[in-house]
Amino acid sequence: MKKSVLTIVALILLVGCSKQPKQHHPVVNFTDEVRLKTTPVKDQGSSSLCWVYAMLATIETEHLMKGDSVNLSPDYVARMYLMEQAKQSLLIRSGSNASANRSATITTRGMASMLIDLIQTYGLFPFDAYHKRENADYKVITRKLERAILSPKTNTLAEQVNYIDALLDDKIGFIPKQVFLYRATYTPQQFARSVCKNNEYLGLTSFTHHPFGEFFPLEVPDNYFHNTFLNVPIDTLMHRIEQSVRSGHPVCWEGDTSEDGFSFAEGVAKLDNDNQQPTQADRQRAFETYRTTDDHCMEIVGIAHDKAGNKYFCCKNSWGKNNRFDGFMYLSYNYVRLKTIAAYVVRT
Repeated sequence: MKKSVLTIVALILLVGCSKQPKQHHPVVNFTDEVRLKTTPVKDQGSSSLCWVYAMLATIETEHLMKGDSVNLSPDYVARMYLMEQAKQSLLIRSGSNASANRSATITTRGMASMLIDLIQTYGLFPFDAYHKRENADYKVITRKLERAILSPKTNTLAEQVNYIDALLDDKIGFIPKQVFLYRATYTPQQFARSVCKNNEYLGLTSFTHHPFGEFFPLEVPDNYFHNTFLNVPIDTLMHRIEQSVRSGHPVCWEGDTSEDGFSFAEGVAKLDNDNQQPTQADRQRAFETYRTTDDHCMEIVGIAHDKAGNKYFCCKNSWGKNNRFDGFMYLSYNYVRLKTIAAYVVRT
């Protein structure tokens, strides 16, 4: 069913990668062929931080499969991302055109590739060392930040930054000075480098408006850092995803969840015409007509099949455990083939 641009914009703004209403589809049973280890399923709440949760989950599974237990804090990354945006907005407003600039947009949206950039700059904390206050609501926090930027309560830039920092302390939580783990002490940056090396992950995509074999910045609204992705044919992308999982490496998946066949409640995502394999041209057409949009991120942790032998990818979601598979989902092979915006794999 063809969607209008207005419908897509409304979906992005109101739903994004947050939870979707329950839908009802026929029950599908699966047999797992490959299932990688994971940390417990988390819940991003009403935030749009799926990209943080999914990429951190991918890093966690990569370590678990090597026998190294690690559970990482999404709230620390979220806080530093909000602080970075606030500083940038304050600097822009302190310029000569501040009087003309009467808007300040702070968001929790982003792409999984941005998570790597953020932790290389600001570091990481273990999950138990830093997590948001129980009543914290990121939508409320972003609005408070926007108001603080538009109506500063202090004069100098340094004072304004300190005010924003105190606001985040109050609404999210105080940041520990160091990371304490296994009787050792680290800075957040040292801890981040110990769990994820720079350039460890490769972002892949597959569209024909750029040449294959080249990197290009994906033209999606959430690519705020203008990260580049290696463009490959869809057959290559699908092969790389499957071989990564079968080799014990998770994949961070970023794609569209607006299809009628996507149901978190049932834990299944499939196309209406799931028996027909989408072509490269089908992907491009869906992208250019806004039928494939950058909605959500999940971690691919397994491969399975249904009773008819149809292949599915098992994904760890970040919408809590309230579904048929305790927070996991099964995406059909053809759903992933048509609806993938980007996939992040370990460089081998």
